[in-house]
Amino acid sequence: MSGPTRRAVLGTLAGFAAAPALGQGARGRVVVLGGGFGGASAARALHRAGLSVTLVEAETTYTACPFSNEVIAGLQPLAAQRFGYEGLRRSGIAVVHAVATGIDGGARSVALADGGRLPYDRLVLSPGIALRFDAIPGYDEAAAEVMPHAWKAGAQTELLARRLADLPDGGTVVLSVPANPYRCPPGPYERASLIAHVLKTRKPRSKLIVLDAKDTFSKQKLFEAAWKELYPDHLEYVPLAAGGQVTAVDPGTMTVRTDFSEVRAALACIIPPQRAAPIAAAAGVADRTGWCPIDPVTFESRLVPGIHVVGDACIGGAMPKSAFSANAQAKVCADAVADLMAGRTPAAPKLINTCYSLVAPGYGISVAGVYRPANGVLADVEGAGGTSPLDAPMETRRAEAAYAEAWYRTITADVFG
Repeated sequence: MSGPTRRAVLGTLAGFAAAPALGQGARGRVVVLGGGFGGASAARALHRAGLSVTLVEAETTYTACPFSNEVIAGLQPLAAQRFGYEGLRRSGIAVVHAVATGIDGGARSVALADGGRLPYDRLVLSPGIALRFDAIPGYDEAAAEVMPHAWKAGAQTELLARRLADLPDGGTVVLSVPANPYRCPPGPYERASLIAHVLKTRKPRSKLIVLDAKDTFSKQKLFEAAWKELYPDHLEYVPLAAGGQVTAVDPGTMTVRTDFSEVRAALACIIPPQRAAPIAAAAGVADRTGWCPIDPVTFESRLVPGIHVVGDACIGGAMPKSAFSANAQAKVCADAVADLMAGRTPAAPKLINTCYSLVAPGYGISVAGVYRPANGVLADVEGAGGTSPLDAPMETRRAEAAYAEAWYRTITADVFG
């Protein structure tokens, strides 16, 4: 166990065990599992609602995915992605750095790797994703050290950044993109754009081939217009219909195979399909898709009462898996938990997501959406949201890039303090 000592953790557990049950003067015991944008946001909102909150997170430092593509392209240091939990502790939230090994939805308790248990009245689960290393023949955790995915920020981000910096001029780069759903729908295309920027400015004889397991994607017209303008000689996009789905890889020969072709790469970034992190399945809140069905008003699991799931792990309907979404969902969920624990009926929410992407330094594009519960899922609000104008001038693109940076500073300060 890292972070606080076992004695400190056991002290927290003892405090939970001594707390009276709901209805006997307790503030209500809520455990939040997962310390990313969703979990940390939920912990703050629940604490503000006057509930007794313990945040359980295995790592002492969180490494954020938003803006990690800029790290890969050498535009931002990895240190700018790292955040601690001191701000949450200063706010009065109990933070336990431990690995959760199981969840007993019947007994309403979380089991920890050191043998301890945290009882709860409500659990907010924000565990993030797991990469499906069984989905692409030849691609496993060992292969990821040769063909980085960099879809979880940290060591993989640094690895891909080094490999890109060391790429010989004239080498071919391959980037594979999975079918939906996955974390951050526009993320692979931002990555493709910034890798192409590196090639154009530092390795002009090199080329990037993007192999996509689908034919349409978020902000597609904006990305494709930018690629045509900025990277006509450095980026080739291959959709599903043209044989873009990766069917196998061979890290020993740096070969990427599709139904119709075989590409030898000097550098390959393979983003595999994903599912909710393993603790979701262990808790019984993930269905056969690998993701977690929820009530769109409260984010309570449709499979296990008393457990709420927010962020990338949940089935968000039309709402994409993003840091912005996780933050918004966490706040709505916290309000719903507070209402439920007080015997009130939660109101149907409206949620917003905005996603910025850089296609080059100082060139930003965005998509925004508004969502509300409809027919048991989160659905788009018609006429709300939209994308950046396709024919916007560079002044607008520069402004959107600045807005992206401001959003990142604001949300990380709001979540981590």
